[in-house]
Amino acid sequence: MKDCVLILSGGMDSTTMLYDYQERIALAVSFDYGSNHNANEIPFAQWHCSRLGIEHIVVPLHFMADFFKSSLLDGADAIPEGSYDDENMKSTVVPFRNGIMLSVAAGLAESRGFKYVMMANHGGDHAIYPDCRPEFVQAMSEAMRCGTFPGIELLAPYTNITKTEIARRGKALGVDYSKTWSCYKGGDKHCGRCGTCVERKEALRDAGIEDNTVYLY
Repeated sequence: MKDCVLILSGGMDSTTMLYDYQERIALAVSFDYGSNHNANEIPFAQWHCSRLGIEHIVVPLHFMADFFKSSLLDGADAIPEGSYDDENMKSTVVPFRNGIMLSVAAGLAESRGFKYVMMANHGGDHAIYPDCRPEFVQAMSEAMRCGTFPGIELLAPYTNITKTEIARRGKALGVDYSKTWSCYKGGDKHCGRCGTCVERKEALRDAGIEDNTVYLY
């Protein structure tokens, strides 16, 4: 039954979820909030939705780039290089980004007559991003349930698994990861050095997937 709205960035995790739960996803929504890499991610989100026959829309949230502080919004040079750990990647946090996106998605779900909203946070996000942690997921789901007439619920089935486990799931589903984007710097190619590029390389390697990503380094 098609009863879910998926927040789809065009990255590895949400693209895997798109394939994993395609029988339930009625609508995929991407958000253009002015990040360095939105222009790279969104076309991939559109490509996968077209391939699966799932409706896809893009919602602009440009006020976030105008008023919020994050290296993700400040250009490629502001993105730290190195490992995907809390101290190194903390500057990439966009304050309450998931809360804002989930609120819009809940409104879309209620407007369209759907029961659930899905997000693809995973266990590796917990230390860095407060709005990816299990307690946030639980609280946001309760807020959505209480704040909508049909009681919209949040589903986040990857919350406690790793990116490598997600990649393994995607491998079994036949996901083409060359048509996903991870690099926080944007540009024409993945930089190969920022935390999300390093995490991407490690997940694909550990999942036994040939990495066809074109990296600068």
